[in-house]
Amino acid sequence: MAKFVHSMIRVLDEARSVDFYGRAFNLKVADRFDFENFTLVYLSNHENTFELELTVNKGQDGPYAPGNGYGHSAFVVDDVDAEHARFEEAGFSPRKLVDFEHDGRKLARFFFVQDPDGYQIEVIQKQGRYR
Repeated sequence: MAKFVHSMIRVLDEARSVDFYGRAFNLKVADRFDFENFTLVYLSNHENTFELELTVNKGQDGPYAPGNGYGHSAFVVDDVDAEHARFEEAGFSPRKLVDFEHDGRKLARFFFVQDPDGYQIEVIQKQGRYR
């Protein structure tokens, strides 16, 4: 078997990204490793064993382009409506709430938000296959 342990994104400003993921998703720094040319920051919370790895390349002077191959990350929450309101209040500019259906059956209720580096994040109501 294989255990999926982390996903990595490159970020321009460590403090800004740590603040965003902390306030938005309650992710805290689990480990931080500083190297000569880059820094690795691992974020997690008590609900997960999966981590988000932030890579901060020293000397990077402009924002990264996520490119056309990147899709999105997703977080499941207990109350997506309350989270949407909280994100608006925090100034994160979440996109509209969506009820996603297939063949007349609701598959998910969600919204998207963009992190400080342009990565898209889906916030999904805990239900059905998203528990």
